[in-house]
Amino acid sequence: MASPNTYRLSCSIAGHDLDIRGLATAFFPEGAFVSVSRDRTAKVWVPDSSENRGYKEMQCMTGHTNFVSCVCIIAPNETYPRGLIATGGNDNNICVFSMDRPDPLFTLKGHKNTVCALSAGKFGTLLSGSWDTTAKVWLSDKCMMTLQGHTAAVWAVVILPEQGLMLTGSADKTIKLWKAGRCEKTYSGHEDCVRGLAVVNDVEFFSCSNDASIRRWMVTGECVQVYYSHTNYIYSLAVCPNGQDFISTGEDRTVRIWKKGECTQTIRLPAQSVWCCCVLPNGDIAIGASDGIIRVFTESEERVASAQDLKAFEDELSKATIDPKTGDLGDIKIEDLPGREHLNEPGNRDGQTRLIKENTNVEAYQWSMSESRWMKIGDVVGGSSQQNSKRVMFEGKEYDFVFTIDVNEGGPSLKLPYNLNDDPWLAAHNFLQRNDLNPMFLDQVANFIIENTKGHTLGPAPATAVDPFTGSGRYIPGMGGGTEGFGADPFTGAGRYIPGAGSPGSATSGAADPFTGGSAYSLAVLQKAATNIYFPKTDGVMFEQANATQILAKLRELNGNAPQDHRLSEVALDSLEKLLLNVSDPKSPDQPTAEQISILWRTSHWPEDIVFPVLDILRLAVRHPEINAQLCGGTEGSSLCNHLLGLMSPQGRPANQMLALRTFCNCFAGSRGRTLLLGQREAVLSRAADLRAVCNKNIHVALATLVLNYAGMLHGQPSELEAKAQCLSVASSALEVVQDKEAVFRLLVALGTTVAGDSTAKDLARSLGVASQITKYASVSDPAKVGECCRLVLDELQ
Repeated sequence: MASPNTYRLSCSIAGHDLDIRGLATAFFPEGAFVSVSRDRTAKVWVPDSSENRGYKEMQCMTGHTNFVSCVCIIAPNETYPRGLIATGGNDNNICVFSMDRPDPLFTLKGHKNTVCALSAGKFGTLLSGSWDTTAKVWLSDKCMMTLQGHTAAVWAVVILPEQGLMLTGSADKTIKLWKAGRCEKTYSGHEDCVRGLAVVNDVEFFSCSNDASIRRWMVTGECVQVYYSHTNYIYSLAVCPNGQDFISTGEDRTVRIWKKGECTQTIRLPAQSVWCCCVLPNGDIAIGASDGIIRVFTESEERVASAQDLKAFEDELSKATIDPKTGDLGDIKIEDLPGREHLNEPGNRDGQTRLIKENTNVEAYQWSMSESRWMKIGDVVGGSSQQNSKRVMFEGKEYDFVFTIDVNEGGPSLKLPYNLNDDPWLAAHNFLQRNDLNPMFLDQVANFIIENTKGHTLGPAPATAVDPFTGSGRYIPGMGGGTEGFGADPFTGAGRYIPGAGSPGSATSGAADPFTGGSAYSLAVLQKAATNIYFPKTDGVMFEQANATQILAKLRELNGNAPQDHRLSEVALDSLEKLLLNVSDPKSPDQPTAEQISILWRTSHWPEDIVFPVLDILRLAVRHPEINAQLCGGTEGSSLCNHLLGLMSPQGRPANQMLALRTFCNCFAGSRGRTLLLGQREAVLSRAADLRAVCNKNIHVALATLVLNYAGMLHGQPSELEAKAQCLSVASSALEVVQDKEAVFRLLVALGTTVAGDSTAKDLARSLGVASQITKYASVSDPAKVGECCRLVLDELQ
């Protein structure tokens, strides 16, 4: 009689031709789940009403041209009230299906290698992981952002309940936490590739690894528990509805049930690789393995399989062959093993394994606590391995093996070098890629390697020998008050030239407002705010104010102390002076000369400790149509962009960082500048976002203005979703650290401009948790425009 609260076989579903690689419970129909396989199909299974414990196939979906590797369910919405099914494959694509048709609604393309992990979040957000070392965030049929940071395949992804938080696990042994598209934290601890992730609650998650361990983490970074029981790679995890108990599967042929932090039950399967698992709505568990069979296990006595089916499963298990190099049996010396009498002694834990000698054979038995008896789990083949000491030279390197592969009859043979500590599936993948061969041969080549290296290990054979999966601002920090700074120059110790003196943008504090053109925000303006005077803000905000006299005085002072090879002649200084006076006066009839522009460009490459007055001239000059066209067009534009990005290095000087940001903002004044910045958007915004950590409010205002100008340029362009996603990401991440209210205001305007009139951008902003992040600003009353603008953005995101 089975013990209570133990899982027993409920049914076996033989519906696929090859390995089951992913399982997921569906929202519709009730009790349904989805499986995907290397046979290139996905299938929807529903409870069979004719019997209490069976399932029948409702739908078979095709669309991938190679193995299907993973699956997840996208929650129902108004358009698709039954939800959607997303599948990832070795064809590098993601197919999205509805429940009622066999072909994809659409296919997501963008990854450059196998898509091996998927997770769905709120508002239709989809997160994918790939062998190409990246994860991607999708919304509807568009890629919104790419998460880059891992150095190896991303094998596991999950979206956490808290909006905007995402996790990725990688073959580089790390887990990364992403917020609004930026890496916020890296978790290190696993000693091998991370293969699976599972959410526990808002602040905790599980991970599993090739190191045969499961770890429980706090989102804040602490590993609070490590679980050991598996003896080989662990491939998947599924958390039970109570949020504490969980299930794991692995390469040791087992499913393990964990309750209250302990492995309470071990279920062995007659298949080497137990790839995946999921918890069904009724509490049963579905398991997918390398033999192409889905097996459902239950704790409910009413749903346990018939005695005949249980006997058939036990017989199938007993006929399995076990290679000790891939399980937990270790090296075997037959002469030292006991006989069948050893099975008269009861086991002391569920899943305990005993080996006995039966004539010249070795049999493996497992203790079942639920049955109170030893159950045969297979015949053991093979024994102690010997190190292969012969090394083969190939292309100047030594290998344990160099196989000859005949691809075409009569054609030239190819060489496949292989070391015993290599991953056979990755070696096969590299071989096919190197020789431009069809990736469909992946399984064939990998299995050839495995078959021809049996019995060979490098030193003592580890339990994890073979992985069949991978196939592979202001110038004076700390000065209070506004943005003006007076007194000694912080860079030379003398003078009164303060780059950026005056307010940020084109208005001084209490003077003309850059968004309304009026005076400071009064009660009258606030009463009109219901009509939204803040966004969308589509005309660029410039940094136009300057004190030409102070700039020129500082330029001459620093020129006198400049290195000889950088020092300007009096003629060159006069030329820069004329240029500055010209671009500072909108009514000036004079046009900048080619010589003046050339001197400005050369001088902008002065040493970083003295270049800031020249950068101030440059940021004013790029507003001029002639200079904007010349410096921002063609190869000159790329040179300008690279130069400014260099000055914005996180290790750079704050004055140069701030002036480079302001120069980028002012480039939006001309069509050539806008074209340049649109083309360089990813690099510019990424580097700008790195400066959010600099404690300098003028840098923060310039950063916010840059994001705002991008948002304004992208407004009304629904095809630019990835660019809008980056604006949302940078603005959101900047709001984590920015304190200056003017910078906060401009970031809020940027958010509002990005989502206004664009339902897809709104959905992405919701999925990134923007609303919960900015709510704190809704009550700000000084200045009143911050709170008012925040409330309008929140209204947009309702």
